[in-house]
Amino acid sequence: MTSPALAHQTDNGRMYSRSINELPTVPSITTVMAQAPSDMTGWARHMAATTLARDPGLPGAASDPARLRGLAKEASRAAERFRDAAAERGDRVHAYAEQVALRALGRPHRLGEAREELRARGEEAFAARFYEWWQLYGVEPGVPEITVWNHEVGYAGTLDLVAKIGGRLCLIDFKTKGTDRNGQVKAMDEKVVMQLVAGMKAQESLVGAQAGSWGPWAYGQDPILLGVAIGETEVRPMRANPEVLRYHWYKFCALRRVWEVQLQASEAGRALLPIGPPAARPLAAGAAALD
Repeated sequence: MTSPALAHQTDNGRMYSRSINELPTVPSITTVMAQAPSDMTGWARHMAATTLARDPGLPGAASDPARLRGLAKEASRAAERFRDAAAERGDRVHAYAEQVALRALGRPHRLGEAREELRARGEEAFAARFYEWWQLYGVEPGVPEITVWNHEVGYAGTLDLVAKIGGRLCLIDFKTKGTDRNGQVKAMDEKVVMQLVAGMKAQESLVGAQAGSWGPWAYGQDPILLGVAIGETEVRPMRANPEVLRYHWYKFCALRRVWEVQLQASEAGRALLPIGPPAARPLAAGAAALD
């Protein structure tokens, strides 16, 4: 995940401030989306079992319970390690995409360094496929990495790119994806539609982070919303279906309310309080005491 200037990691998730000198006040788009239930236990178990099965030390540990427990403990972290590595790779690919846009805009860039960092880690194929897609689709960048704000609902976020493709305005979110057994880039999660529609519904966009200056959001009028999956073998752009946008927007607004209520509940005080037995009561007249 990239780190825009006004984004902050907090106990309540990623949040945004209005300037670099102010405290964060609203959740990020991704923090709001994270309020939706997501059961990854099956995948985590699969990762742990696969890692343990492939561990070269497993045969020698089969008769040593203490050593076997150590291998199992290490394997249990496989999903977390995979997730973190994928996030770091995604940051590098996003950085490269941003530098491609900056160069096309004639602005200062670090394109060479960004591609070299990918090459040094064996990830240059992502850059090659991305650049092929960029040229094939004739991308005309407008604003890369643009931070947006919605006061009415109360959230902020950063869009990867505002651009024109084929003469149409597009709001674009890049997703770095692995490759399946058929050599194709893996499918994106449909949650990208919610992320894009939240960006489209922004009311302001950042002009200057240092001063905390904002201007009216100028790109929300009927843009094409594109999720672009970047893989080592191909890049697959997918357009958000205009017919479903309102439902994803309603869901996002509901999740924003969930985030707020969760925050209120956590700040309200202890949810469970200790309680003692009731005070002893005198026996009713005529009742015999138990021996």
